[in-house]
Amino acid sequence: MTPSALTPADLRLLAVAGGAAPSLHNSQPWRFRPTPDGRGVEVHADQGRTVPLADASGAALHIAAGAALFNLRVAGVRLGRAAAVRLLPDPADPQLLAVLELSGPAEATGAGGPGPFGRDLYPAIAERRSSRRPFTDQGVPEAVAAELVAAAGEEGVALAVLGEAGVRRVLAVTTEAEDRIAHDPARQAETRSWLRPDTGADASAPAAVDGLPYAVLGPQDHDARVPTREYAGRPPHHEGPVQPSERFEALPRLCTLSTPGDGPADWLRAGQALERIWLLATVHGLRLTVWHQPVEWPDLRWRLRDPAAGPRHVQLVLRLGYGPAGAATPRRPVEDVLDLSARPGPSPA
Repeated sequence: MTPSALTPADLRLLAVAGGAAPSLHNSQPWRFRPTPDGRGVEVHADQGRTVPLADASGAALHIAAGAALFNLRVAGVRLGRAAAVRLLPDPADPQLLAVLELSGPAEATGAGGPGPFGRDLYPAIAERRSSRRPFTDQGVPEAVAAELVAAAGEEGVALAVLGEAGVRRVLAVTTEAEDRIAHDPARQAETRSWLRPDTGADASAPAAVDGLPYAVLGPQDHDARVPTREYAGRPPHHEGPVQPSERFEALPRLCTLSTPGDGPADWLRAGQALERIWLLATVHGLRLTVWHQPVEWPDLRWRLRDPAAGPRHVQLVLRLGYGPAGAATPRRPVEDVLDLSARPGPSPA
């Protein structure tokens, strides 16, 4: 039996899940709309929420939308519906990034069952956080790392867990990227435009719905080995809170997420893989940080590649480990991201 159209409550559940996805500077550049038949969700780009200097190609916007799309897929399972995805379905409308059809019944797994992703990932959507704090020296079990690699592969994306030489290469490239950003006043101003005062700092200010509260920024590495982003900038362009220093892990555990191509469809797949990995990592008690700095510069991004791995395009660098959870980031209200104006009316009796 074909499932009925999604109800407003179903659509809200889907939009909340999709809106919980990660995005560059927590810009949340997406909008959701029911499909014309009411049995699916369209994912649209919100071009008013771009980060043009850090994301000149638009890759980060597409990766964010892909992460939101994966959350929609997970939430569709929670609604008992099987998902079918079409990426970039309309060449005449490049802002329509994906269509998620939820017109079939999901495979029977029972309450809390593993579903199509091997585990029940739905609870992890609300628990997932970026952690910019130091991690412990505890190693990631090989079985867990292998599960993450396999999950990325299911989305058509390669997750490479780097050895020491690769880690040191990526650390050097990321440090250079961070230094370039620190000496670029326009990029610093763009980053600072997404900073938000912590809740309660100014009772007269409206509550933040996007961007990065000061509480999520995290410290700088006391020994300058781990190049975390300096969101408030360096003197003489420093504005906002001072990020204190702490000692980070001596050699971070780094991974790269790469695709065979480098176009919008590849970026959307990378976003789905990113969120699938992140939710799985959350289930395993792992924390994750995205390093976007080195992919913001084409020459540095090219140097992230492992030449022995062949001609692949690195989309993101991920830092993985065990440590404290990051603080929550604000989210746009459902009414801002879910457009119900296209929802079909009830079928005639």
